[in-house]
Amino acid sequence: MTFAPLFIGADHAGFSLKEQVKIFLPNTLYIEDLSPVFTPGDDYPDIALKLAKKVAKHPGSRGILVCGSGIGMTIAANRIKGVRAFDAHSVEEVKLAREHNDANVISLSGWHEKPTQAKKLIQAFIEGKASKEARHVRRVKKLG
Repeated sequence: MTFAPLFIGADHAGFSLKEQVKIFLPNTLYIEDLSPVFTPGDDYPDIALKLAKKVAKHPGSRGILVCGSGIGMTIAANRIKGVRAFDAHSVEEVKLAREHNDANVISLSGWHEKPTQAKKLIQAFIEGKASKEARHVRRVKKLG
């Protein structure tokens, strides 16, 4: 499966994990790293908003965010209309977020997520499909 583009970004607390998961990303995807250089003391809202605006501008695109807890990035990204960001903790949650909510941005914790688990979460996110069931489509539409 391919879709384009896939945006990825991290603050200082998520930079290491972001760099590690980039290695696992399929080369069939167009990937744009919005934080290619480690910047000590940067602010997660700036990176999350930059990524969220790109996802909103490119229908069908998706995004991966990594900060310390994963929570701040999610909050910031969800301020942009058309973005449905979520914190990922398990493959099952990722599958449900894609299927039921057509989530287009996944947020990971650079402090708590191991690269092997992050790979599984991202793989489920990339492979996941939104449900075409009327109830799910109706609910996602209400999200705006």
